[in-house]
Amino acid sequence: MEPLYTGSYHVAKDDYTSAGHASADIKRQLKQIGVSGDVLRRVAVASYEVELNLVIHSLGGDLTLNVYPGLVELISSDIGPGIPDLKMAMKEGYSTASEMARSLGFGAGMGLPNMKRNADDFDIKSTVGVGTTITMGFHLA
Repeated sequence: MEPLYTGSYHVAKDDYTSAGHASADIKRQLKQIGVSGDVLRRVAVASYEVELNLVIHSLGGDLTLNVYPGLVELISSDIGPGIPDLKMAMKEGYSTASEMARSLGFGAGMGLPNMKRNADDFDIKSTVGVGTTITMGFHLA
């Protein structure tokens, strides 16, 4: 099925000055489409968390927003180190963020748990030395 709306955003490694721009635009687009406040809030939280993970942990990547009847889909795909221990990475407070990221107030280890908590559907695939793909679904009904 073709999406009713699609948007794509490139996110660069260590680009802290632009961090949050993609997720802000995603929120703006969904608001214009008329997505309800509850879903809008959950997508905003998850998109910000995944965008920051791209900035902090990857070598760069892309966020793709697809809106279907009844579903908002957000896909993050990066080039990067991959996640060696997904089970640990899903635990609140676990972080591999650099000292620079931490000094800027990021890297508290809540990104993946917050994404999973806010999404209705959550799938993560990661290959060490290749990258990570996260697919989140948010039901509109």
